[in-house]
Amino acid sequence: MAVKIRLQRHGKKNFAFFHIVVADTRAPRDGRYIEQIGSYNPNTNPATIVLNNERALAWLNVGAQPTLTARRILSYEGILLQKHLQGGVAKGALTQDQADAKLAAWKAERDNKINAKKAGLSKDAAAKAKAAAEAEAKVNQERAEAIAKRKAEEEAAKAAAAAAAEAENAEPAAEETVEA
Repeated sequence: MAVKIRLQRHGKKNFAFFHIVVADTRAPRDGRYIEQIGSYNPNTNPATIVLNNERALAWLNVGAQPTLTARRILSYEGILLQKHLQGGVAKGALTQDQADAKLAAWKAERDNKINAKKAGLSKDAAAKAKAAAEAEAKVNQERAEAIAKRKAEEEAAKAAAAAAAEAENAEPAAEETVEA
């Protein structure tokens, strides 16, 4: 029986998440599986991967073949590197302590990259929010200036109309005094 490590689709349209399962190659994609060893959610940034490392490594050691996407996930989590290092220990090329040190160094480097990406994403989000707030403040200031200008023009027009009305009232009064 050929066994594959593959993804099983769940979720809704345009918002899928996946279970990482060990299944017979003849079983349908979302059908029967032997064991679920993790989950993968590509909807978050960075993608969320929950994986039982021991079970994944055990299945790889007994001959389970990962699909291309599952292979990338296993590589990202360091399972394939761990299998490679175990092979070196079995051949006597390195000791178990050396293999553990190499794996720990690789995981520390990967964690630093992930944290840097998260920090960059939050920094970019903060910069975008600041730029949007500045643009909104500029638009609000321009609107306030336009409203103030319009009110000043209306006040000037009212003052001119009042002055014209006062001048008309003053002219008949001056004519009355001349006639008398």
